[in-house]
Amino acid sequence: MADENMRIQELSVRLDEVIAKIEKARLKVSAHHIVQLVAVSKYTDETDIGLLFELGQRAFGESQVQQLSTRMQKLEELPIEWHMIGRLQKNKINKLIELRPALLHSLDSLELAEALNKRLENKNTKMRALLQLNSAKEASKAGVSPDEAADIYAQIEESCRNIELCGLMSIGAHSDDREEIKRSFEMTRKVFDTLNSPSASICSMGMSGDFELAIECGSNMVRVGSMIFTKA
Repeated sequence: MADENMRIQELSVRLDEVIAKIEKARLKVSAHHIVQLVAVSKYTDETDIGLLFELGQRAFGESQVQQLSTRMQKLEELPIEWHMIGRLQKNKINKLIELRPALLHSLDSLELAEALNKRLENKNTKMRALLQLNSAKEASKAGVSPDEAADIYAQIEESCRNIELCGLMSIGAHSDDREEIKRSFEMTRKVFDTLNSPSASICSMGMSGDFELAIECGSNMVRVGSMIFTKA
């Protein structure tokens, strides 16, 4: 019990630190700018997730379908808002549909959207998703190019009626150069602002190492894991 109390205190301090940084960054944008925190739980175990839930955190993200399934089963008594944030393989689509996550962050191509939509149609259900943008145009990253994003977004909305697009997701440039990372975030926000769709309400960018910068560039959803969960 003592160990659990120490851990919940540690998590409380970490969560408060992250929330304080989110608050400071969002106020630089506007007092009206709201930012949702998704706690990336792949770095920890179900006990920590439960403790963080007790502290008030509701949205948690997993990067693998199987891990998401395990976590959802073990914590089914908690009304957690689960997000699928990792790359989705086509052979995992049916499983993900069964899990019914609150949001899929990583719809990274028109081809994947069409495959997902077909399975959703077959199961007579829908899924909320974000179109993943490769804003830094890095070969190592998935996602559509900034030049094609608006057209692909519109095409998915038109032809994939069982996918409810909610906006964009991107990962900041893989660089030690803050200005380069900033440019990649600014590109995502620029593309987001050109989406001619009332459904585009989420601009998800920013992780543990760069979420404050991402918020200052217009992100309204951040994915933070190691900063919260990594044990001292």
